[in-house]
Amino acid sequence: MSSTKQFGRRPQLFGSPVLLLFLALMLSTPGGLAAQADDAPAQPAIVTCASAAGGHDLQRCEADTSTGVLLQRSVGSAECVLGSNWGYDDQGVWVSGGCSGEFLVAGVPVQEPETVQSAEAPAAGAPAGLAAQSVDAPAQPVIVTCTSAAGDPDAQRCEADTGTGVLLQRSFGSAACVLGRNWGYDEQGVWVSEGCSGEFLVPLQEPESAQPDERWGFLDPGKGFLLGSGPIGELSLSVYALVRYINQMPPDQTFDDHLGRERPVDTRQDIWSQRVLVWLTGWVGVPKLKYQIGFWALNATGDSRLFGNIGYEFNKHFRLWGGIYGNPSSRTLLGSHPYWLGHDRVMGDEFFRAFFSQGIFANGEIVRGLFYSVSMGNSSSSLGNTASDLDRKFTYGGSLWWMPTTGEFGPRGGFGDWESHEKLATRFGVSAIRSPEQRFQDIGTAPTNTTLRLVDSVNLFETGALVPGVTVTFADYALIAFDAGLKYRGIFLQTEFYWRTLDGFEADGPLPVSEIGDWGFYVQAAFFPIPKKLELYGATSQIYGDEDAGFGTANEYLGGLNFYIADSRNHRLNLQVIDVNRTAVSSAFGYYSGGQTGTTVSLAASIFF
Repeated sequence: MSSTKQFGRRPQLFGSPVLLLFLALMLSTPGGLAAQADDAPAQPAIVTCASAAGGHDLQRCEADTSTGVLLQRSVGSAECVLGSNWGYDDQGVWVSGGCSGEFLVAGVPVQEPETVQSAEAPAAGAPAGLAAQSVDAPAQPVIVTCTSAAGDPDAQRCEADTGTGVLLQRSFGSAACVLGRNWGYDEQGVWVSEGCSGEFLVPLQEPESAQPDERWGFLDPGKGFLLGSGPIGELSLSVYALVRYINQMPPDQTFDDHLGRERPVDTRQDIWSQRVLVWLTGWVGVPKLKYQIGFWALNATGDSRLFGNIGYEFNKHFRLWGGIYGNPSSRTLLGSHPYWLGHDRVMGDEFFRAFFSQGIFANGEIVRGLFYSVSMGNSSSSLGNTASDLDRKFTYGGSLWWMPTTGEFGPRGGFGDWESHEKLATRFGVSAIRSPEQRFQDIGTAPTNTTLRLVDSVNLFETGALVPGVTVTFADYALIAFDAGLKYRGIFLQTEFYWRTLDGFEADGPLPVSEIGDWGFYVQAAFFPIPKKLELYGATSQIYGDEDAGFGTANEYLGGLNFYIADSRNHRLNLQVIDVNRTAVSSAFGYYSGGQTGTTVSLAASIFF
C-alpha cells in the first residue's frame, strides 16, 4: 500500500466502450519523474537511512533516485514497507516509524548480482499499492532484462517482484531510459516502451503475480496458504471466521410503522459462530485464467452457499469474471471486507446498498489511482432464490473511484488506517445501480425478497406495507451514492451519501404513492492511540424517509474499539456500542432488528488469512 509516489506507471488502455466512457470522466493524468538514466552501466551504491521507533516524523536521506531505489536490507525496529514507512522522491529516500534500511541507489560499484531473464508478465491483479514486506537479511538482487522497440508506444511488461523497489542498472536500447517517461514499475513488474531497453535490479523473490488474485468483490479471499503449484495451475486456501455476542436492549419493545400500526421488535441476545468463509483460489491452464471456489456459511441466518467464480485477466485495465459478486452500489461492496471498523456495516450503508447477485462483472484500473467496476446480474439479491423465481430482466450497476494523492487507499481499500500513512491518502467515489425487483412468491405467502425495506423497516413486498390489504409484486429500485475518505498517520475519516428511489410499482390494488424517495448518509472516523494495536472509532448514520409518502427518520450513534491480536490487521477483538433510534434495517446478518430504539452491545473476534 503506497502513500508515496509510484513512479512511472504507464496506462495501457483496453479498447472497450466501457473504459472509454470512464476515461471521459478522468480529471487528470499522473506524471512521472523525468530523470534520465545513463546509457553506460550504472552500478548501485548503498545509502543507509534510519528512523526512531514510534516516530511519525520523516527522516530524509539525500540520494540520486533518478534510476529508482531498491531496499537491500531492513535493519530497524519495524519492518520497512514501501509506501507505509519508507519511500522516495526526486530529493532522496525517506523513512519513518522505526524503519531503518540499506537502500541501493545510483552510485559506486558493488558485487555483481545474479542475472535472470524475464518473460512478459501476465499482468494479474488490480493495483492496491506496493505493500510487500522487506526481509531482515540482505536481499540478493537479480537482474531483470526488459526491452522495447523504437517508436513503439505500447508498454512491454516484464514480470518481477517490485515490492521493495526497482533500480535501473543499465540502459542499452535505442532510446535512453527515463523513469516515468518510457519505463516504470508497479506491483506486477517492470514496463518499458518507445525504445527503452534496460537491466533492472529487483529482489530475488517469488513474483507478486504468482499470488492469488484479491479483487473479486465483497467475497475477496486473503492471501491464504499455497497448497500446490505447478505448470498447469495453482491452488491456495483462505479462511475468514467471525464469532460474535450481541445484545439488543431493551428486550421487550414495540414500534409504530408509518401507517400507525403497532409492531413487535424482535430483539436478540445470543452468541453465534456468525460467519465462516472458505475459499480455494488460483489459476489453471494459464496464469490469466483464474478460479475461485467458495463456501459461505451465515449461521445466524441459516444461510449457506457453495459457489464458483471464473475470471480472465486480459490486463490490469480489464478483468472479466462470471459468478457471484457484490452489486457495486456502495463502497463496502467493492472488496474492502473484512477491513471495516466494526465487523458489519453501519445502518445507513446496510439500508441503502444492494446485495449479492449472480452474473458477470468487470473491473480494472484506468490510469494510476482511477478504478472502475461494472456489472450485469440477475437481481439486487440472489440469496434465497432460484433460477425459476427470476423474470427476464437484468440488474445493472457500476462504480468509479479515484485516489488522487497516493494512488491507493491501503490494503483492499479498507476502513481504518492500521498502516499509518505518512502521506495523506484520499479517495473519492460514485456508485449507482438500477434493478427491477419482485417479491419472488405468490400473494398470500411470505416474500423471499427481503432486501428492500421502507424507512420504518417494513418489507416493501409484505402485504399491507404501503396500504392495508394491498401487496406490491414488482418495483424498480435505483440508487446513487457518493463517497469520500482520507487516511493520515493512523487517522481515518469516511463518509457516503445516498439517494434511493422506489417506483414502477405493480400491485393487486391501488397504492397511495407512485414513487418513494429516501436519502441519507453516514460518517465514520477512527484513530490509533496505540499504533497497530488499539483502534478507537465512532460513527453516525442518518436516514430521511419520504415525508410526502408518510415516512419519518431513523438514526444511530456508535462507538467501538479494535484490539489487534498479532502484528496484522487480519486478527482482532472488537467491542461496539450502538445507540439507535427506530432502526430502518432488520436482519440477523448484522447489528439491527427492525424498529428498535435503544442500545446494542456486541463483542466479537475474527481471524482472516
